[in-house]
Amino acid sequence: MTSGTAKYIVVGGGIAGVTCVEQLASQNTVDDILLLTPYPLIKAVTNFRQVSRTLEEFVVEERNAETLKRVGPRVRVIQAAVAKLDSEAHEVHTADGRCFGYGKLCICSGATPKLLAKGNPFVLGIRDTDSVQELQKRLVGSRRIVVAGNGGIALELVHEVRDCEVIWAIKDPSIGTSYFDSAAAEFFLPSLGKSSSPGASGPSRRTKYTTSPGSTAAMGKLVEGMSGSALGPDWQENLQMQGANDTRRVHIEFECEVQQICEQKPAGIVMRERDVGVQKGQTEEESWSVYVKLSNGAVYGCDFIVSATGVRPYTQPFLEGNELTLAEDGGLLVDDHMTTSIPDVYAAGDVCSVAWTRTAHWFQMRLWTQARQMGAYAARCMVADSVGESVDLDFCFELFAHITRFFGYKVVLLGRYNGQGLGSDYELLLRCTPGVEYVKLVMQCGRVVGALFVGETDLEETFENLILNQMDLSAFGESLLDPCIEIEDYFD
Repeated sequence: MTSGTAKYIVVGGGIAGVTCVEQLASQNTVDDILLLTPYPLIKAVTNFRQVSRTLEEFVVEERNAETLKRVGPRVRVIQAAVAKLDSEAHEVHTADGRCFGYGKLCICSGATPKLLAKGNPFVLGIRDTDSVQELQKRLVGSRRIVVAGNGGIALELVHEVRDCEVIWAIKDPSIGTSYFDSAAAEFFLPSLGKSSSPGASGPSRRTKYTTSPGSTAAMGKLVEGMSGSALGPDWQENLQMQGANDTRRVHIEFECEVQQICEQKPAGIVMRERDVGVQKGQTEEESWSVYVKLSNGAVYGCDFIVSATGVRPYTQPFLEGNELTLAEDGGLLVDDHMTTSIPDVYAAGDVCSVAWTRTAHWFQMRLWTQARQMGAYAARCMVADSVGESVDLDFCFELFAHITRFFGYKVVLLGRYNGQGLGSDYELLLRCTPGVEYVKLVMQCGRVVGALFVGETDLEETFENLILNQMDLSAFGESLLDPCIEIEDYFD
């Protein structure tokens, strides 16, 4: 029995889903728009600012889902987890037994964390606000934690934890390889031992997060494997992440992964000499709640383990009985109209993987900026398809552009900033002032194809234009980054 119908149904209360609903409401005031979300809170974009043609900044706020009704007279919000999609009948079924018919459906269900060990009480995955609350509670009595992972959340967590020893296990030869090359990683390493970074002065103008006590209890019946909406940049702002040690220390184990987790020290294993957290009168076995053996042979005892090893698209409720095409990374494949392999079913944000022919300077990366852009573009496509109109691929997909902060420094990523997809056919121009700035240009055939700016360089708009215009800069050589030349004025 159908509990209701809507011309447009959007699944997911994260940035992609909420933006999609807002865009649908701005373009359509006569058709019903329904948001299905399992949580009482949604992620909303506020204080949006277009920094340049492709760079944007905005604040992300957690709000009561009911506030979304204000964006349009035909918008409804129902708190329910989707359990099944019946694409032939154009229906979605929820975990509490309800059924909703749709004209067009947009799946914005996000992603779930890849946990090192499911069900292990000593392994904590960081994905949503509730998991952050749990992290805060556990840190209060902790002397040492092991952090596994090398993505954005791991980078921020390792930097922000206070009064606790951190063993950081990463599979790469340098930190932050999704964002930095090894030289840029070296620039950031001195910040690991500091209580605050030199670039962190002044209030952050970007994303702020609040937690809602008791939100978990209000979630109702959920589907197994589902987690809340993802954290994003600045998730650690205004949060006390303090342990029980007198000092803070970070030790990095490079090029290794967690091989084994056990509650007793593995027999015959000699602990690392730096394993000095034992209190006087205790034996090593009595000191730690859990032990971690790494693939390089190192073994550490700790109070708990933070699993920050990435996410996987959350597609589980939509696959059974539907011929949805998946990408290699498990995401729902979408074309240049954000449509999946099933008619009238769209997808946006972390749950999808793009299948269209990409431009030379853009690639998909599961970030908040792209979730917002995809959600808005999917809505425009849904409305256009409903009335038989065409819509061009949005300009935001011309150039990869992202602003964030790591270790207190402003970080701007443009184009193929790490030479992604270029093989060895490129060269780098670098400028570095330790503790102040790090500037990298990726050059190919005399043209800028990517850039990384760390610190307050004010170079992003100039080089964004140079990447888009593909001007031949061969004649300038290394003088492009000469600090004595006001390059932004030259190309203004």
